[in-house]
Amino acid sequence: MEAQQSTQSGNQSHKGFPWEYVIGFILSLVLTAIAFWLVLSSPLPVNISLTISVFLGIIQVFIQLLLFMHLNEGNSAWVKKTAIYFGLFIAFTVVAGSLWIMEVAMDQRF
Repeated sequence: MEAQQSTQSGNQSHKGFPWEYVIGFILSLVLTAIAFWLVLSSPLPVNISLTISVFLGIIQVFIQLLLFMHLNEGNSAWVKKTAIYFGLFIAFTVVAGSLWIMEVAMDQRF
């Protein structure tokens, strides 16, 4: 009987539709579409388009940290810091690796 009650109480913690995920997903899509449009067909100068798209990317990072990674929930401070540092490490590694691969590819091409 206790096991049945514990599973019922465990199921009650997941009640309702996950609107946070849907809102975060839609916001991410909208921000990506705006940045994509800016880069491909905006009449703005390149430096303004780049600045706006970087700003949109920063907004998207915060949306994903809050809505998908639950950074605003009750984890301890060191867990939050570790998650932020790990995310920054992954982002830096992906960007630096992509730039390095493009540089190597351009050197071999010419």
